[in-house]
Amino acid sequence: MSLSTARSFLSEACYGEQELDANSALMELDKGLRSSKLGEQCEAVVLFPKLFQKYPFPILINSAFLKLADLFRLGNNFLRLCVLKVTQQSEKHLEKILNVDEFVKRVFSVIHSNDPVARAITLRMLGSLASIIPDRKNAHHSIRQSLDSHDNVEVEAAIFAAASFSAQSKDFAAGICNKVSEMIQGLDTPVDLKLKLIPMLQHMHHDASLASSSRELLQHLVNSYPSTPMVIVTLHTFTQLAASSLIDIPKQLQLLLQYLKGDPRKAVKRLAINDLKLLAKKAPHLWIRENTQTLCECALSSPYSSLKLGMLSVLSTLSGTIAIKQYFDNLTGGSSVPPRLTDLVKLAQECCYHSNLAVAAHGVIVLSNIAISCPEKDIVQLEQDTVLGVESLLMLCSQDSSPSAQATLKTALTSLVKLLKSRPHLSQSAVDFLLGQLHLSCDSSRVLMCHALAAIATHLPVLGDGMLGDLVDLYRVASHSSTDKQQELLVSLATVIFVASQSSLSAEVKTVIKQQLENVANGWTVYRIARQASRMGCHEFSSELYQSLRTRVASEHFYFWLNSLKEFSQAEQCLSHVEDGDYSGAMTAIAEALRSYQKGIASLTAASTPLSPLTFQCDFIKLRIDTLQALSQLICTCNSLKTSPPPAIATTIALTSGNDLQRCGRIAMQMKVCMDEFRSLAARYADLHQSSFDADYATLCNVELQQQSCLLVSHVIEALILDPQAASFQEYGNLGSVQTESEYERRMMSVFGRVLEEVEGLTQKHPPVSHLHTGCLCDAVIALLKVPLSFQRYFFQKLQSTSIKLALSPSPRTPSEPIPVQSSQQLTLKVEGVVQHGSTPGLFRKIQSVCLNVTSVLQSKTGPDYKVPLDTKTNEIEQQVEPHNDYFSTQFLLNFSILGTHTVTVEASVVDESGIEWKTGPKTTVSVKSLEDPYSQQLRHQLQQSGTQPAPQRSAYARF
Repeated sequence: MSLSTARSFLSEACYGEQELDANSALMELDKGLRSSKLGEQCEAVVLFPKLFQKYPFPILINSAFLKLADLFRLGNNFLRLCVLKVTQQSEKHLEKILNVDEFVKRVFSVIHSNDPVARAITLRMLGSLASIIPDRKNAHHSIRQSLDSHDNVEVEAAIFAAASFSAQSKDFAAGICNKVSEMIQGLDTPVDLKLKLIPMLQHMHHDASLASSSRELLQHLVNSYPSTPMVIVTLHTFTQLAASSLIDIPKQLQLLLQYLKGDPRKAVKRLAINDLKLLAKKAPHLWIRENTQTLCECALSSPYSSLKLGMLSVLSTLSGTIAIKQYFDNLTGGSSVPPRLTDLVKLAQECCYHSNLAVAAHGVIVLSNIAISCPEKDIVQLEQDTVLGVESLLMLCSQDSSPSAQATLKTALTSLVKLLKSRPHLSQSAVDFLLGQLHLSCDSSRVLMCHALAAIATHLPVLGDGMLGDLVDLYRVASHSSTDKQQELLVSLATVIFVASQSSLSAEVKTVIKQQLENVANGWTVYRIARQASRMGCHEFSSELYQSLRTRVASEHFYFWLNSLKEFSQAEQCLSHVEDGDYSGAMTAIAEALRSYQKGIASLTAASTPLSPLTFQCDFIKLRIDTLQALSQLICTCNSLKTSPPPAIATTIALTSGNDLQRCGRIAMQMKVCMDEFRSLAARYADLHQSSFDADYATLCNVELQQQSCLLVSHVIEALILDPQAASFQEYGNLGSVQTESEYERRMMSVFGRVLEEVEGLTQKHPPVSHLHTGCLCDAVIALLKVPLSFQRYFFQKLQSTSIKLALSPSPRTPSEPIPVQSSQQLTLKVEGVVQHGSTPGLFRKIQSVCLNVTSVLQSKTGPDYKVPLDTKTNEIEQQVEPHNDYFSTQFLLNFSILGTHTVTVEASVVDESGIEWKTGPKTTVSVKSLEDPYSQQLRHQLQQSGTQPAPQRSAYARF
């Protein structure tokens, strides 16, 4: 098999292709390394990072790095350089090297070469390995020696290695600090070398005395060497050191502001601004009012737009933090100047109308953040100034399609939406302005404005009706060509129309949208609009769009996917026709919906592939089906009060049996079954929520609402019929005051509140059970059915992808063969794992730690049949481990004292940064066969021959 074969196997395997196992791939690359041709050797070396990415476990990585170390030791400088690049690319896999001593020994042997270039590459290699060998004294010694070399290449490599080791090792940093200080201050050290040595001081933060001495040296350098390059490098190192040591940040702020204010050189000012921005992100709480005021004064007096832009970017970073509150709090405490007349507000107002769009954008950010966080008094004029500034900037950018204008427009719209969420009374005028501007803007600007209008209408639904007329008029003339921007505009406008319509599209609106889609829209645009319609609850319209798309796809999996979406939309459309009080109509609608859902789930199963199993979608739809069946059963149970009322002697039976529920007749037991069913559904929704680690927040909220609706129904059954005296409504509080993020959430919360009010009123007036109680239950069911279900983003699209890959050792030779272990010994099970991410890791949540649960169960027993304690039959151990560079490893000690076959299950779950546990899996199972040890076996045979009954088998714990 050639290198090209290995390359193809190391690339992503397509569906249906057989993947090469790790050992075979490594063997193919090893053949390349041992080739006599330099080109093949280089090609093999550069394929190693792909091998590590595909098989990221220590056994393979250890073997691979040892082979690379051999090549480094024996090859030429070009091959050494290739190995160095591979090592630097694979930095996160270095800690998986098991034989670190052997690996370093092979690499380190080159340091004694007569070739300075070979020594330089070795030094850089050692620097790249600093994270796994931080305290190797021979490496420290070689770096110190090489700093005195007369070869520039070797000295630069030694500086790189010294910086790497200083960042990792406190001892090395303390030992090298004096030498670096002497070299920097030495007269015989060239200036360009000093410029490379100075940044090393940023790593001298391991203790206070080291940081203090480094800071004194940097202060001396700033004063002694006023040249521009030296000041720039020294100041930046100063900032990095302060940011790491934390205690010197206030002093560093003063120093940077001093240079910004007093130094006339633009390069130094620019460096000071960049470092100030770094400190504004790192520690905004350490910015006192004087610091912010000095920055404002510098920005007001600066004649250069580029410098003003930099200073405003620092202020815009600070304006969204606690620093802005400190600025105004200190002001109100010691001065009577209103906020509107401060230098910060003056600067922001002036910059809102600046000719440079980027400056104007930062001015708008600062002004809107001030308006949001400023105290209520003196706010009216500031709000008006902010809105005027935003509107002028929008008017300026909306007709310009250049990238800079579009970036400014996006910033201005983001600030406007943020302001309107905080100050809702400004929304109407802002919406009118945006609608008027939509007709005059270019396509790319219209898309951004539509996003802003959708956000405003989601937050304030009352504004939706006013938007609808203008939006439909614009949609009629929106698109005349099939360019990408025109297609994007069709989707954005349709989304705003769906939000504004609040899931009830009129026939006129549907006709207008369909006409435009038929004229110029491509299939992908139609699908995106249908997807948005499903999300906003416009199921009749989405069903028609999915129907038209089914035959326009090239794969049967896509056909089944679109067919399932069409069926789900039709099912939800059936439920939208339910009327209040029409219980038989509700039963019919649920039956029709279930028919469509069953067709849809069959298509959805057919659409799944091994690479895209559609697990969440299938689980969500199955839960929806079971929920509808439970609601239908509840209505039937309520109707049974009419068809099978309690017998005349029900009260006597209740008194005789002492069970008060007997007064209600058979409906009481049926209601208890219903209540248990809804609680079971709520638990299943909770499991679905807990397994959806990669879902976006809106999808998780949707699943939570489904769970709460099931809990609500079970609580209502209990409160109305099963146990009215114990029912409590205090824990639900005022549901109307909860802040909601979507129209679907708002409607559901409204239904929850209304149902609870009715139930509370009924339980206080009438004893159970009467037609009023069953009517109230049926009304609650219909109220829940009338809220159109929202299919959120995660149902269609996965923006974050996280998976865990486990490897267990010892592992069986073949999957069906159990691992042998003697009963008198314990098995050490090593569990290694790798966290694998998609293209956007940590978009919604990040993994803080991995929770591993190991359980063993006795499957079959082969020893003598005597009683054993229950706790010796099973093992159950749980352990949390924090992954480092997406790798984790831990060990479990398992006891198999009972002879027989045991099944060991290892299940992984993750804990995010908030401490919430998510059941992500995977679950791995191995078989272990517990064998009798030779001594016990011999003893048993001797006892059997002497005719004595064998004593119970002794385990490792028996003598304790």
